[in-house]
Amino acid sequence: MNATPTPPPAPGAERPVADGAVRVGVLVPLSPPGWVEAGRNVFAGAELAVRDVNEAGGIGGRPLELVVRDTAADPERATAAVAELAGLGVAGVVGEYHSVVARAAAAEADALGVPFLCSSAVLDGLTEKPTEWVARLAPAQSYGWRIYADALLDAGHRRVAVAVEPSVYWASGTRLLRDHLAPRGGTVVELDARALGPAALCDALVEHGATALLLLVGFPEPAVSIVRAVRRDPRLAEVTVGAPAGQPEFAEWAALLGGEGAGVPFLRYLPERLTPLGERVEAALRTRLAGAPSFVAYEGYDAVLVLADVLRTHGVDRAAVAAAWARVATPGTRGTVRFSRPDGSGVWQWAWPPVRVEERDPERPDRFRVVRGV
Repeated sequence: MNATPTPPPAPGAERPVADGAVRVGVLVPLSPPGWVEAGRNVFAGAELAVRDVNEAGGIGGRPLELVVRDTAADPERATAAVAELAGLGVAGVVGEYHSVVARAAAAEADALGVPFLCSSAVLDGLTEKPTEWVARLAPAQSYGWRIYADALLDAGHRRVAVAVEPSVYWASGTRLLRDHLAPRGGTVVELDARALGPAALCDALVEHGATALLLLVGFPEPAVSIVRAVRRDPRLAEVTVGAPAGQPEFAEWAALLGGEGAGVPFLRYLPERLTPLGERVEAALRTRLAGAPSFVAYEGYDAVLVLADVLRTHGVDRAAVAAAWARVATPGTRGTVRFSRPDGSGVWQWAWPPVRVEERDPERPDRFRVVRGV
């Protein structure tokens, strides 16, 4: 029998703070229009890491406490949350899944001098200017999406269509794909998912002769309707549907699409094999989530683990934390986390976490198979 997932505490309704506790804020989307399943995975990982840190003695004998704030995929809400957390005296902030929201949180953290370790957002321009206050675990979009573009080329795709909605994140992804494919003989055709319904999108794919359609749209809709339409159109039997942003990773994708959701390649930030710590964390997360954890759950765990390591080693002063990013060497669930400043990066970056292109196996949609790994 599956265990019932542990629900996060209601934001703003914290338990009484333990005497002398070190508080850390966590930003996660826990209500629509945010991707709630992703938020719960990030939070489950963060909460488990806090338990493990405290069982190992906490921060110099002081317990670590999480203060959770629901961003609901709203940049303004994230900005307000960072300001509130700063006022509550947190030593740092971790989390956030949505890139545009994380960018707003990073800007406020930089302005207020609060260390922010972004767990899961990938937008390259996480900050408008270089900052010492922000670090990131997830790979930059330009790194991961180029790997994805190479997987498309390896599979013989030279004419790629993207179903796209307005978003800084989707626009950035489209540009990255076009810039990487064009010198290699590939083209990218943009299809406006707001103006074209699923049937019209199918007609456009036939008209343009695209061999792959990438979903740069919201989930569950219109992504689910588009997948169903393409899968059921006999003219498009040979067209590959892809989702570089990772939607097929989550259980909700499989529940809504079943076999039609298999064979959709996506970016997954996991190694071929988890570290021994990662294997233990995986087992614990399965209990908390009543199912297989997504890669963002490991990102949530590692974010808290890294910040706790810094707090133990360098103290809880915020400036001391920010000054310590360059000296991080924390064994995590997917490898040892170290930060650097890659060319063009305005933040401290783990360069690079493991990246693989995977898809759900058509023979076993509950399992994943690797398309390309780095």
